[in-house]
Amino acid sequence: MDLMEIIKNRRSIRKYRSDEISQQDLNEIFEAVQLAPSANNLQPWKFILIRNDKKKRLIAQACAGQEFIGEAPVIVVACAIGRGGYIGKYMESWPVDLAIAVTHLILSAWNKGLGTCWIGDFDEDKIREICSIPHVVRVVAITPLGYPVKTVPPTSRRPVERIICQESFSE
Repeated sequence: MDLMEIIKNRRSIRKYRSDEISQQDLNEIFEAVQLAPSANNLQPWKFILIRNDKKKRLIAQACAGQEFIGEAPVIVVACAIGRGGYIGKYMESWPVDLAIAVTHLILSAWNKGLGTCWIGDFDEDKIREICSIPHVVRVVAITPLGYPVKTVPPTSRRPVERIICQESFSE
């Protein structure tokens, strides 16, 4: 599939089939993740793949009770390890680095016919406990990963001319 087609057609999926995901597809998805750019090429990430039904239910509960998360065959917990570089000399880059890597995961998964849904509403301490994540590691995102039950209609987007400015910032 063409990259622009993947970007235009990707949707957040909230209903998954129980079909297993092949190891080859997982390997190829995470090869795309591995290739994501990061500050100083530090790649400050680790991804935990959860397949255990009990853990999936607990993670869904720790994500504000969003039960659909636990229905996917795999839940991916994206973690920031160590420290990255800096952005603008004022902000650590690891949240952005992880966001880029998770975007690679989401787009690569869609290309393979797999759906995801970026989950940001979670209790980090509960996720740490469920997944045995040390306190120096930050949980940045969670996504279910699986084959969609149905196609989701597109959502509206602001026109391009409303999101770009020429030469200086303007409202």
